[in-house]
Amino acid sequence: MSDERTQRLPTLEKEPRTSTGSGGGDLEQATSAAGYGPGGGSGGGSGEGGRAGRFWSVRRLPAGIVALLVVAAAGLLLYDLVVVRTGGSAMAWRRRFAHELASTPVNDPKVLAAACVVSLLGVWLIALALSPGRRGLLPMRREFAGVRAGLERTAAALVLRDRAMQVSGVQSVRVAVGRRKVRARAQAHFRDLHDVRGDLDSALGDGIRQLGLARQPGLSVHVQRPKKR
Repeated sequence: MSDERTQRLPTLEKEPRTSTGSGGGDLEQATSAAGYGPGGGSGGGSGEGGRAGRFWSVRRLPAGIVALLVVAAAGLLLYDLVVVRTGGSAMAWRRRFAHELASTPVNDPKVLAAACVVSLLGVWLIALALSPGRRGLLPMRREFAGVRAGLERTAAALVLRDRAMQVSGVQSVRVAVGRRKVRARAQAHFRDLHDVRGDLDSALGDGIRQLGLARQPGLSVHVQRPKKR
């Protein structure tokens, strides 16, 4: 699962306006992009209240499924052992399974396929146990000990999108917030594209800093003219 996986919001659009500046008009095709590096301050992820790490997921569903399977298998084997100890015969499936284990060679395709499936399942469970999860929740700076706060990516994208729409010349904008980078794609129906891009860099950069995140993401801005219809 990639760390750059993002939450996207619908495009927010303004009413179109006539061109009043340079840039070639409403239907001109042009692009402009810029990169933004995180500013100073609390970029290290810690404040007066201590280091702010990622939130760990409880993972109730995988844990519940594994627990149910283990309990079911253990109960079935325990029942079969009790029956054998009390003078009964073992279940047919267990006798057949024991015979297959004794007669099937290790390099048999069925054995190899079963081993691969079990290995992949074990790796998946280990990855779930060692990774925090909760990728949609961004940790915020800890200002007080014992207090932790997080911000949903969708909420952060909404705040930054509203800021971008306040920039003069922006007709519509899409904002995607990731753990390491914020990507904004805007359409400008008037003003020079580089001027709009510069204002978006400033507005979104200030917005990212004011979110109070423990680790400030980078910023990538892409501006272009609306396509011809």
